[in-house]
Amino acid sequence: APDYRYWDIFRIAKQQNASIRTALFSSWEDNRTKLIGEGLPEAGGQKLNYYFDGFENDEERFPHDESRQFIREIDALVSDEAASYISREGPDLSRVYLEFTDDIGHMFGDGDELNSGVTLMDANVGKIWQAAMQRQVLYEEDWLILVTTDHGRDTDTGKNHGGQSERERTIWIASNSERLNRNFYNMPGIVVVLPSLLTHLEVAVPAEIRDQLDGETFIDRAGNSTATD
Repeated sequence: APDYRYWDIFRIAKQQNASIRTALFSSWEDNRTKLIGEGLPEAGGQKLNYYFDGFENDEERFPHDESRQFIREIDALVSDEAASYISREGPDLSRVYLEFTDDIGHMFGDGDELNSGVTLMDANVGKIWQAAMQRQVLYEEDWLILVTTDHGRDTDTGKNHGGQSERERTIWIASNSERLNRNFYNMPGIVVVLPSLLTHLEVAVPAEIRDQLDGETFIDRAGNSTATD
């Protein structure tokens, strides 16, 4: 179960600046209801201005099938809404979770099926990217995009995770930031994502929360760049 003593990004951002507008778009409802505990007093109460999720529970609209094509359809719906909402509303902090590549990886492991799933995911993420970049041009906003995964896969099959092998514990992070520092190039773990987002948003983190963080930002503060090619 999540330990809500360790604050999530939305809780930190809202506590430090209540005017920050937040949004979550997800193919897995637990991201909202359990992982960040939206609405739970012990998790910081209401932190989201907008959310779009829960469609995996609508089996009439998305009949479940063993090939997980219903998740593929939900991913498309979620990414379309994320792109549309970002284009219209421009929230300050958003999270988008898409699931199909995880399902395909568990089913087939390394191979053509997973490669095709990644290509499809790239198209979904591309829609969101285009929406953010259009806002950046139209409104002179400074948009940071981070794309990552929450785990690797086992070396033997590429189907499983949860062990301690190097491949299972290694993730990748893609970013459009022009203020990347040396931390970005040292194969960082997922714990660097939160402090990096807070740096970009210029959100001050209270000392008692900062002391709980296991990672360091890979983005330099604006005007203080030591970016490395």
